[in-house]
Amino acid sequence: MKDRQWTPGRKALYFIAIIWMLVVVPLSAVAAPYAAMVIDARTGEVLHSRNADTRLHPASLTKMMTLYIAFEAVERGEISLDTMVTVSRNAAAEPPSKLGLKAGQKIKLRYLIRAAAVKSANDAATAIGEAIEGSEAAFARRMNRTAKALGMTRTTFKNMHGLTESGHLSTARDMTTLGRHVLYDYPQYYNLFSRRSTHAGVREVANTNRRLLAAYKGADGIKTGYTRAAGFNLVASAERGNERIIATVFGGRSTAWRNARVAELLDMGFQRAPSRVALRKPDAPNYANVPRSAGKTIRVLTAVRKSLRPKLRPGQAEDPAPLIAEMQDDIQEALKEAQTAAAPAPVDVAVTPDADAPEKLETVALTTAAPTASITPRVRPRTIAKQALADAEQPEVVTRVSTSGGRHWGINVGRFGSRYQAEKVLLKTALIEMDTLDGSLRKVVKRSSGFDANFLGMTRETADLACRRLQARQVTCFMVGPPPS
Repeated sequence: MKDRQWTPGRKALYFIAIIWMLVVVPLSAVAAPYAAMVIDARTGEVLHSRNADTRLHPASLTKMMTLYIAFEAVERGEISLDTMVTVSRNAAAEPPSKLGLKAGQKIKLRYLIRAAAVKSANDAATAIGEAIEGSEAAFARRMNRTAKALGMTRTTFKNMHGLTESGHLSTARDMTTLGRHVLYDYPQYYNLFSRRSTHAGVREVANTNRRLLAAYKGADGIKTGYTRAAGFNLVASAERGNERIIATVFGGRSTAWRNARVAELLDMGFQRAPSRVALRKPDAPNYANVPRSAGKTIRVLTAVRKSLRPKLRPGQAEDPAPLIAEMQDDIQEALKEAQTAAAPAPVDVAVTPDADAPEKLETVALTTAAPTASITPRVRPRTIAKQALADAEQPEVVTRVSTSGGRHWGINVGRFGSRYQAEKVLLKTALIEMDTLDGSLRKVVKRSSGFDANFLGMTRETADLACRRLQARQVTCFMVGPPPS
């Protein structure tokens, strides 16, 4: 038997086999886990799920939350689309995919949003977070608060771009929830995700999801993601007629495989979803259930027991008839007696309560007293009325008062670029929510970054109710507490 000849072809096959055993097989063994979810976007009904609650690396799907908060900040008046953002060294140093921003460069927020949504630029996402919250850590905390308010129970964010970091994890279910909120909470910005390309201030950028947008009928978003640890991820949405489906894939093997699988899931969704169903938009973020720092406790060291009455002016003779009525249980009776005491001809009034009508006072006898010489008092009805009213309200003696007491609360409905815009929104809001805002004070407060539109002079309960009712109408609102004492 002849020895085998090591021809060049045989050697090549041998080396390919070795590479396959040493590289491809181990990589396939540790490939990112696969997870998927499909929902009817109109109702949130789950049509299909697989490993939907497994915590995995979201990669650039993270930018959906970064953009959601950016949209929220713009609508609240915290920042505007035309705000010039200075790019930090930290943002400029982010690895690709990136827009290519330089440290110290100034660029409008709107271009950063386009780059993050379409190009999935990491440097743009970091610049957005730093512009809104000042630092990556502060923005990550806001991302986590927002995630909890949206009901994303198994998500933890550590950065705003989605590059692999220990503990930065999410699930197919949570990302599907976030995609639905992006679609319905800020529909005015949703068209960004369907652009095949856009101008990002410094150059034209192409959409990372352009292949699916071009190949699948009705597809109009939302966000791709890829890292070595995550695999190929995608949250996609498509609309056909009255139906809209959202499908999410984690752990795809390649861009082509991911797109093909998402197309299958979208087809499944359109087959299973009813043709006609009532639209039930997702609830607004419930920040009330997100833990925040406790309100300050106001401690009253000395309680007022008695209102002090004004002393006579120096040199003024004391009037024989009292100018201020004695404090009584019924404030109306006190006012009547104050007016009687101030009249030129005083009369003696004897009254007895009627048993059938306790609130009615019946005059029994009126006897006119002879006028006597006296100094005519300086009658000040407004002062008397205010003093009588103050005296009639006995303050409750307490040693601790909660911040919910009193009409020291208010609500903020946004920050705007001009006083006119803020006043316009206040008037519009007051008209649509008259029940809870009636009697409140509309006030525009000038800040360094704009004009705050506030309703003040409310109790905590009324302010909370007003905010919840406004949020149900998709109106941005948050409570404003009393100033610290």
